[in-house]
Amino acid sequence: MTVPLTVSMNEVIELGDIAISLTRKQVKNVHLTVHPPDGRVTLVAPLATRTEVARAYAISRVGWICQQQRSFAGQEREQARQFVTRETHHLWGRRYLMTVTEADVKPHVKLDHRRIHLVVRPGADQAKKAEVIHDWHKALLHAELPGLIAQWERKLGVKVNGYYLQRMKTQWGSCNHRVGNIRLNTELVKKPKDLLAYVVVHEMLHLLVPTHSDVFVELLDRHYPGWREARWGLNELALSAY
Repeated sequence: MTVPLTVSMNEVIELGDIAISLTRKQVKNVHLTVHPPDGRVTLVAPLATRTEVARAYAISRVGWICQQQRSFAGQEREQARQFVTRETHHLWGRRYLMTVTEADVKPHVKLDHRRIHLVVRPGADQAKKAEVIHDWHKALLHAELPGLIAQWERKLGVKVNGYYLQRMKTQWGSCNHRVGNIRLNTELVKKPKDLLAYVVVHEMLHLLVPTHSDVFVELLDRHYPGWREARWGLNELALSAY
């Protein structure tokens, strides 16, 4: 069941160089979030909250906001991939060395316990190599997701009408609760599988509660009690360059 919520127009609270997007919703408590990877700040407050009260709360948390933004700014990021032999790549939380072979066969990727073997046609450029790897990443995710989604459909009592894979810069996933679809970042293939499960559960719970309200947090606590550690682990791992 979707919980109806009344939402007010967004405002922006400016504290020096910090811009905070303020949204009032039908929630009980204030939720202040610093979003990776760029340190964007949002504040969700109860509907009756006055702007000056929200501002005072934000001021009291400036130190924490700056700490989070510094953490994201200093976070390890992958360098732009060149797709050359002996380059390091991540898969399911592990590091692999890549080998690149040119052959007059259909481009493909093979994996063994130590290396990712990329096979491309002679003269293939960096963009083509990236395309082959991205298609392989999507295939790996497609192999994992149907079973994972089915498992959590039974646990949560929801139905996912469809899922989509897309390379995203600022989100690990999103949910369109109106049509029952979820969208997942293909970069998740580089993270440990338990973190993929966390993102799937998070987005599927939005089919029940569209916003990050107190009800949503209560559902996360009930069904995925380790979600805070999973979120921390997800955001602490290296972010990819785009």
